[in-house]
Amino acid sequence: MNQADYTGDLYRYQRRRSREVDIGGVRVGGDNPVRVQSMIISDTMDTGASVKEALELAGNGCEIVRITAQTRRHAANLEHIVAGIRAAGCDIPTVADIHFKPDAALEAAKWVEKVRVNPGNYADKKKFEIREYTDGQYADEISRIAEQFTPLVERCKERGVAMRIGTNHGSLSDRIMNRYGDTPRGMVESALEFARIARDLEYHDLVFSMKASNPKVMIEAYRLLVVALETEGPDWNYPLHLGVTEAGDGEDGRIKSAIGIGSLLLDGIGDTVRVSLTEDSLHEIPVAQALVACCARQVAAGELAGRSEAVPFNPFDYVRRSSEKIEVQGIALGGSETVRVMVTEEKFKAVAHKLGEMGEFQPEIVVESSGMMALDPRDDAAIAKLNALADPVLVTLADDLSLPVVAGFRLLAARVDARHPLVLKDSLKGSAEPGKDFLDTLLVAAVNIGSLLCDGIGDVVLIQGEQAPGQTLRLAYNVLQAAGTRIFKTDYVACPSCGRTLFDLQETTAKIRAATGHLKGVRIAVMGCIVNGPGEMADADFGYVGGAPEKVNLYVGKQAVKFNIPQEEAVGRLMDLIKEHGRWIDAPAHVTTGPA
Repeated sequence: MNQADYTGDLYRYQRRRSREVDIGGVRVGGDNPVRVQSMIISDTMDTGASVKEALELAGNGCEIVRITAQTRRHAANLEHIVAGIRAAGCDIPTVADIHFKPDAALEAAKWVEKVRVNPGNYADKKKFEIREYTDGQYADEISRIAEQFTPLVERCKERGVAMRIGTNHGSLSDRIMNRYGDTPRGMVESALEFARIARDLEYHDLVFSMKASNPKVMIEAYRLLVVALETEGPDWNYPLHLGVTEAGDGEDGRIKSAIGIGSLLLDGIGDTVRVSLTEDSLHEIPVAQALVACCARQVAAGELAGRSEAVPFNPFDYVRRSSEKIEVQGIALGGSETVRVMVTEEKFKAVAHKLGEMGEFQPEIVVESSGMMALDPRDDAAIAKLNALADPVLVTLADDLSLPVVAGFRLLAARVDARHPLVLKDSLKGSAEPGKDFLDTLLVAAVNIGSLLCDGIGDVVLIQGEQAPGQTLRLAYNVLQAAGTRIFKTDYVACPSCGRTLFDLQETTAKIRAATGHLKGVRIAVMGCIVNGPGEMADADFGYVGGAPEKVNLYVGKQAVKFNIPQEEAVGRLMDLIKEHGRWIDAPAHVTTGPA
């Protein structure tokens, strides 16, 4: 498999050519702009609240709205929700979110413009009754799925309803798990199985998604999907819906979403996006809009047409670039050392008096005395001079080059000997723009630095787009954490609220953060219901999952160990569970979440 096949040209932006799918008058794919969508958090049985929320989303720029339909009864009420939206003069397309229940999907398809199914739990088993499937058993399972799935395809085809085949990491079927494991390749094959059934019925109004809470897994899965669709044939050019599932809230949720979604948008992959935040759904829209605009500006910064360098990373399997270990200002970097944080001397001096109060958020290397070489990757003479040096040195892109940051660093990584450690920059402007909105600064840093880290490129990071020294450091470390590159605090996987949620996710997540935020390296999943947990907790150490109204189940990994705990006791019981497994430490007397 050619490593550049997923995008065609790593150095020159070109949008993936997908077919156009009409979703209730909103056309996705083709030459249409990247569409922004969200999901309501209201109970689907509360018609008034659902209509109100959908109208608010539409009024704030949401182009497609999704509504959960966990049972046939909930699906039937979509009739009244859609009627209420239309009666208000709003034509926003509606999507029914289906898990487990084919009868709910059939009912929902009567009323909405699009149905989302998860092939991992739509009429599929997750009991591990068979450890090894023979080819015959595998074929029998596909036939059984086709029998369950065909009525929905036929109804969607009859009514002109589109469908998203949305695979989620951690919620794959036994059949897929036994043959492919819980892997990006398994995610892709799970979706293709359902697509083949739909195509056999001559139904093509399909959109695909490959969501995960880990940006690396999500990025790899979409790349593999693009290659798989191209391999199947030119008429498999279906649009793609992008999203990082269970991204969480606050800066962490925005950064994690920007890394996963932005990395793909920069490579021309993606036709519609949802930023999933554990916050009110209205907060998702401006972030998604800003992210799409941010990526458009990045690819418009210039291009590197006509480059023929080898791909400097493996797009389908994370491997860190093999630089050599060196010491700079008493700090070891490169090789297998953790990725370091660099600041200017001005910023270092601004925080030098309070380093003891800043916890993990430490400036490690100062630019001016680092010996770093800044190059134009197109400068043959400069590259040859660097590669002729006897010893490895720090290397970065020169400021003020008319190059897109990610493509520029990829070219630098391809042309510079791997032994030279690389310093990643969020921006090629030497100083921050006064008055720039912090959300845009955050998104640029996450998209540019985060996507390169997920490709295995980079040994040091340097934030240039933010003026405030404390915020600069916090942003650098939060990008490293979200990319899974350097874990310095508790990692949370928190799903966005929806009508299935069995407790107040935002309030509960805040309580869990307050109790556990000092547990460096522990990964905790907070899931509103059994649809998003336990499977989609992926590789969390501990899980807090809604099991019934105001009742919580606690997990160690994917194994439920405590059941039906009253919600008011559940956070304390989670702390006890962490202690039982030797992962608890008491919080320091003074804990900071970052410099001011």
